Amino acid sequence: MKPIALAAALVLLASPTLVGAAEGESPVPIKAAASATPNASDVLFDQPQMKNTPPGSTIRYVYTRRSGIARGPYGPPLDDEIKFKIDAGKSAESRDIQVQMFSGANRASAGPFDDMPGNPILPLFLENHMKGLAALLEANPRYIKNAIRKGLRDKATVTATKIDFKGRQVDGWTIVTKPFEGDPQTEKMRGFDGLTYTFVTSPEVPGEIVSIEAQAKKPDGGELLDEKVNYDQNAG
Repeated sequence: MKPIALAAALVLLASPTLVGAAEGESPVPIKAAASATPNASDVLFDQPQMKNTPPGSTIRYVYTRRSGIARGPYGPPLDDEIKFKIDAGKSAESRDIQVQMFSGANRASAGPFDDMPGNPILPLFLENHMKGLAALLEANPRYIKNAIRKGLRDKATVTATKIDFKGRQVDGWTIVTKPFEGDPQTEKMRGFDGLTYTFVTSPEVPGEIVSIEAQAKKPDGGELLDEKVNYDQNAG
């Protein structure tokens, strides 16, 4: 994987300028009251998620992938990790982040991120996921990126949730979107038009991103794809 030019684009696609104004609309800043349900892109991309992560700490995400398609980019089950070494950034809300993207033969180039307020697990996961999906479907990555962008803008549901974190319950949000549902290219998607993206976040968890999952099922209920990362509460 090349250093994340596409990842930067993903962060931009979910910014207020692009999500709120992707089709020529005027961007509207989101200033929801604390008790109101926030916008999906605000939760995922507009918060300084790293502000609660102390310099000198490490964040580890457990990565797993299971697929019912044993060819192309999806082969045997994959279990690996993505690790971040956190250092102080230029501001109180940003961090310098060294990245280990997978390990051994799976190791991929990523980062480093300098003075980063957001959690890079989002663009890293989405870039890696889109790369595999585009290769499998022989699709234009831009088409997939635009569908995910629109899904977060127009089709996402945001639900308050409770998360088990280090022996206590903390408040968080679950964000779900099915960006390819009703897609005009459904017949070319080989069942992946049912892809469901689920993001779980909490401001109580370092980096705020608790988990990300991309899942698609076969008509008989079998797995087409289950790809996810989960925050490792034992790392630090």
